[in-house]
Amino acid sequence: MSEEIKKEASKGAPKEGAAAPAAAVAKAEAVKAKKRSIKVPAHGVVHINCSFNNTIVTVTDDKGGTIVWSTSGSHGFKGTKKGTPFAAQITCNKVGEKAVALGMKEVSVKVCGPGQGRETAVRALQQAGLTVTSIKDVTPIPHNGCRPPKARRV
Repeated sequence: MSEEIKKEASKGAPKEGAAAPAAAVAKAEAVKAKKRSIKVPAHGVVHINCSFNNTIVTVTDDKGGTIVWSTSGSHGFKGTKKGTPFAAQITCNKVGEKAVALGMKEVSVKVCGPGQGRETAVRALQQAGLTVTSIKDVTPIPHNGCRPPKARRV
């Protein structure tokens, strides 16, 4: 009986040279605790996509690499409230504060879409401490639109 107990106990014990499970967990946590440092340029581009249903704000560098982004839904707005000017203001304000904290000072803004929060979003960026150098509307406009359906024969 006592021999069986010794065999079972030896199965659960770590082998020589192997790290104990608790030490492995502590080492993994130490690796996760490292935070990467981001080099943010002083000038960037803010892309604001205002649709009827949501507002998406992305801050990028001049090459197009994303630095910070956020949406109205991520700040607690649900349903039709995501498309309101107030939701766009809160979203841009939070994104602007994050960008300023990372070291960005001035931005050029590109606004896209027919949503309600276009002007409020730009004002919120200025309130967050960013200097807006230019505002450009990049909403796609069809030059002739889609091909219409064929004529109905009666």
